[in-house]
Amino acid sequence: MQELIPIIAIISVFGSTILFVSTLTNYSLKRKLIDKDMVSPETINLFKKQNSKQSALKWGLLVLFGGLGLIIIDAMGLDGDEAMPYGIEAVCISIGFLIYYAIVKKDVED
Repeated sequence: MQELIPIIAIISVFGSTILFVSTLTNYSLKRKLIDKDMVSPETINLFKKQNSKQSALKWGLLVLFGGLGLIIIDAMGLDGDEAMPYGIEAVCISIGFLIYYAIVKKDVED
């Protein structure tokens, strides 16, 4: 497990850099399209809705269920050398995504 820590650190640094640059370029592209009036008002409203309360709800649920998974793993006394803790964490995060999807789908239908 100790030999994976540098690899995970490198991946997280490059991944976060790519995410930051991607977010910045997407914002710049959207802003340029809006400034040049190449976008309809309906699309502008769609751009604004994407960054609404649903994003906070998504990350809140993911962190909540991710933490719940870690609590379950700790309560069971499992080691990181086994596969079971990774499965428990993946299942808990997936449940968080499914709850988020159900809430968003219900809001869209209303």
